[in-house]
Amino acid sequence: MAPNETTITQFYTAFQQLDYKGMRACYSPDIVFSDPVFGLLNAAETNAMWEMLCTNARDFSLSFGNIQLLDEEYATADWVAVYTFSATGRKVVNRIKAHMRLKDGLIIEHSDAFPLYRWTRQAFGIPGLLFGWSSFMQNRIQLKARLRLRKFMLDRGYALT
Repeated sequence: MAPNETTITQFYTAFQQLDYKGMRACYSPDIVFSDPVFGLLNAAETNAMWEMLCTNARDFSLSFGNIQLLDEEYATADWVAVYTFSATGRKVVNRIKAHMRLKDGLIIEHSDAFPLYRWTRQAFGIPGLLFGWSSFMQNRIQLKARLRLRKFMLDRGYALT
């Protein structure tokens, strides 16, 4: 197995076990992350996000595969998270395409892509179906996620930037 493939496998194996420290060990100290729910996060925010998601996970399972090394730096992977969304108690099956840039055996950039409208339909039911496509609802979801992350960081003593 190539070193970058090993790192990605270690990251998702740790995630399967809700081991945010193991996930963090696969990231460079200056990791940059983005996804449709949280937007663009710096290193402290990224580490706190995974800790928050792992420690609050309910009915969680994860599968991953199709790791593709595009060159010596860039890779993609497919992963599926199944969980109960805590805000509504609804089950979510989120199919995600990860795009990663690696250097010296660590992930330095990580972007997860998935259709936010599909996620809102699952997470919120009828309101997600009716309004999940709108920029208003999508912006509100991102704002609430960022506020929840900020509160988590404050409660856990993370340095805020």
